Amino acid sequence: MDLNQQTTANISRLSSTFWNVADLIRDIYKRHEYGNVILPMTVIKRFNDVLAPTKQKVLETYENVKNLEVHDAFLRKASGYSFYNVSKFDFDKLVSDADHIEQNFRDYLNGFSDNVQDIFNNFRFWQEISVLADHNALYEVIKEFNKPEAYLGADKVTTADMGYVFEDLVRQFSESTNEEAGAHFTSRDIVYLMCDLLVAEDADVLRSNGVVKTVYDQTMGTSQMLTCCEERLRMLDKDAKVKLFGQELNSQTYAIAKADALIRGADANNMQLGDTLSDDKFKGYKFDYCISNPPFGVNYKIEKDAVDKEAKQPDGRFTVGTPRVSDGQMLFDLNGLSKLKKDGRMVIVHNGSSLFTGAPGQGESEIRRYIIENDWLEAIIQLPESVFYNTGITTYLWVMSKNKSKLRQGKVQLIDASGMKVSRRKNIGNKRYDLTPEVRNIITKMYGNFKEDEYSSNSLHCESKIFDNDYFGYTRITVETPLKDEDGDIITDKKGKPKADSKKRDYENVPLNEDIHEYFNREVKPYNPDAWIDEKKSVVGYEIPFTRVFYKFVEPESTEDIAKEIKAAEKDIMESLNKLFGEVN
Repeated sequence: MDLNQQTTANISRLSSTFWNVADLIRDIYKRHEYGNVILPMTVIKRFNDVLAPTKQKVLETYENVKNLEVHDAFLRKASGYSFYNVSKFDFDKLVSDADHIEQNFRDYLNGFSDNVQDIFNNFRFWQEISVLADHNALYEVIKEFNKPEAYLGADKVTTADMGYVFEDLVRQFSESTNEEAGAHFTSRDIVYLMCDLLVAEDADVLRSNGVVKTVYDQTMGTSQMLTCCEERLRMLDKDAKVKLFGQELNSQTYAIAKADALIRGADANNMQLGDTLSDDKFKGYKFDYCISNPPFGVNYKIEKDAVDKEAKQPDGRFTVGTPRVSDGQMLFDLNGLSKLKKDGRMVIVHNGSSLFTGAPGQGESEIRRYIIENDWLEAIIQLPESVFYNTGITTYLWVMSKNKSKLRQGKVQLIDASGMKVSRRKNIGNKRYDLTPEVRNIITKMYGNFKEDEYSSNSLHCESKIFDNDYFGYTRITVETPLKDEDGDIITDKKGKPKADSKKRDYENVPLNEDIHEYFNREVKPYNPDAWIDEKKSVVGYEIPFTRVFYKFVEPESTEDIAKEIKAAEKDIMESLNKLFGEVN
């Protein structure tokens, strides 16, 4: 069942319950600081409620093993999770003693295992406890989170639903701080489409019993891309073993991702904090799948020194080339590809600039060349505008594979799905449209069928085109024109060769599948007989002319029709004026 249709009311209720705690702290914190309390408290309450059924067993076990040097494994087994709490307190006991709330709450938090302590530290929550206590609000906040309607036990709130709750809280936090919610997570309709594209070519393999797959997100946010991908894989094989790995720069969203991993029973050590570009936490790792929505239109000035240093290393991730410092999104293509197994696959989100920016020989063009000449680019899919929370611009999904099927080898599929959108009842930030299950199914089928095709039904429209790899490449030739003296004679050097007039220097882009000399003789020589190609300056470039290949000419209206429209408009205007002011001459 599609999770977009699952327990929506319950998720909204829980999110509202927790965010309403803002009423208790509005005199202590500014609006943009509310999340500093609400997000970690939600995580703590989730831990409290999922551990409640085994709480007594953990305490009994702790009494028996606390003097042992190694007791962690015993306590994890007792709790049923990879984390535990050995404090005698829980939320029920905390609210029964208002006079000692700060002391008891700190005792409770200190009772968690070390892997949970890391989460609290990245939330920077310890200082907030003092602030709340100093303003006599700590007890009231804990009491609010202990209400029956705030229950977060695993028997009532699934991990999928909990992911939704976290997402909604992060969105509200982002809006309150004037940040962009999309910087922290991607809406699930897009994630589901990305996951479906990611596994589409592997569907038969994944139906094998007990398959083991690894999934990596280099900019994981709250990790819901990873969990959605796991969900999709388990739909194909319920016994599949899926291991998730992710790295995140923002400490708060990382804390949520790690908390979610602990609760799901996953290896929380696979969730890493740090800058993927300058501090790769998964050096040497190889994964089956990579899925990510990296930042685009964002400079990498802070990471530039580390990136440039690695670009000079023979085995570095960025030796292919580095893009302009003003936009580092294509560096994530190189990082992701470096992490794929020999048969690995990747789906990554980009804006339009990755299709064409960068002159031949420059970073972006060289990255495109690297991807296409290695025959790793399977498809690029244009999404509708206004489907992301934080931007209304047009975006593209790049689908890459280290091991294309025979049918796709030497080819690239472009899909224009800009017309595949369904209006939302209520906008969320910049998101005005959804990719419904029907929409996603049509796009995925068009990708999977791998043929030139077109779909139109009601307001939906989608089109697929297929090209040879070299269609996207070209040679940029430098055309020189000789320098002439005052008498119009060509000036030559000591060897008798004509000198070039730099003011008349020109450039031509010659498709890779065409001989540059044949092109030159046909397109240049007839108009500039003395010109020549400076072949030392020839350089290969790659770009994806997405708009051009899907352009459809629309016949302009005739002058007679335009004149009729103008006359009709003038008549409407005069009638309106007459109604307002009486007859107008």
